Amino acid sequence: MPELPETETIARDLDALVRGEKIEGVQVSHADVLREVDPRALRRRVIGATIVRCWRRAKLIVIDLSSHDRIVVQPRFTGALMIDDHGSLPADELRYSTVAFQLSSARTLHYRDIRRLGTLALMDEERFAAYTSALGVEPLDSAFTAEHLSSRLRGSRQAVKKVLMDQRILAGVGNIYANEALWRSMIDPSRAAGTLSSGEIARLRDEIVGVLRESIEARGTSFRDYRDARGERGRFAEQLQAYGREGLPCSRCGRRLIGTHAIDGRMTVLCASCQR
Repeated sequence: MPELPETETIARDLDALVRGEKIEGVQVSHADVLREVDPRALRRRVIGATIVRCWRRAKLIVIDLSSHDRIVVQPRFTGALMIDDHGSLPADELRYSTVAFQLSSARTLHYRDIRRLGTLALMDEERFAAYTSALGVEPLDSAFTAEHLSSRLRGSRQAVKKVLMDQRILAGVGNIYANEALWRSMIDPSRAAGTLSSGEIARLRDEIVGVLRESIEARGTSFRDYRDARGERGRFAEQLQAYGREGLPCSRCGRRLIGTHAIDGRMTVLCASCQR
């Protein structure tokens, strides 16, 4: 599932590529991805509107329109927003287009979703504020301090990895980057969050921020289906030290990394020697 670095990369690309474009047409080929709007209402509300800004909130890609509506995309496992610049996207990407926005430059913005598990919604500003009101702090914002993280972990008996992935606590962090930040911090993902010391929490906060920034710099992690707005793959998979490396040697101590689904039902990869 695209997490913060992947959705941030897509949002930045889109902002540079389509800000100021007018939407001149909409084609909905798979209406089952739509939320809070049907195809007819989507066309009525967005055609003629100008794209004012593209940005990210948590794992959502948000497109602000001059009409004060917002196109809100949650890519989930196989979704992506891609620009087709006069035939630049290959046919095997276009075949999975679910919604296509024709732009004033004659380019097309596609919401492509192979398994159609993601969603595309249209919301006004009030509805968007209500929809996102339960989300936690953004880890790249200045408000995400060691003190803030400590206040959210304090007293929790849940596994620290599970807490990090709770979007009500920390917005945008999912399985990949929770695994990586905990490996970097040398913290056992199964430890009760409330048992972490102040030093461990400070280190964990810094490693969360660091791994997210490094992944954004590498344009995200691609294993299978993630693509950026130009249809390109991210490069951060080459830098992963934990996620996807179960059974391989730990690059820090040489012991074999363990993979388990015991903590939260998701694949957790850890070094039993390094992470305590």
